[in-house]
Amino acid sequence: MDMRAPTQLVGLLLFWFLGARCDIQMAQSPSSHSASIGDTVTINCRASEDIITKYLAWYQQKPGKGPKPLIYYASILASGVPARFSSSGSGTDYTLSINSVETKDVGTYYCQQGDTSPPTVI
Repeated sequence: MDMRAPTQLVGLLLFWFLGARCDIQMAQSPSSHSASIGDTVTINCRASEDIITKYLAWYQQKPGKGPKPLIYYASILASGVPARFSSSGSGTDYTLSINSVETKDVGTYYCQQGDTSPPTVI
């Protein structure tokens, strides 16, 4: 019995299945936010499709620097990130909260999904 055809069929089906979950679009709101010291800031991130693996990360970027990881797998703080930062969410909706905002929190914040390839950052 020739096993090449079933193997090729499985490979083709796998390729089709993975291809069906490409290009998740991300949208973040608000696009900018003003806050006073001590405020709580909330940033929302919405995906065009469910992020099944909950692989959603948040990054902070300061001018002239590379992005710094804050949170991964939707709610796990990266090493060295203060507990003032937190995240929650599932499916298509995720939220980053910064409690008791400090001046050093000024920067640009990005969410990134890694559920499909290529990852989508906004």
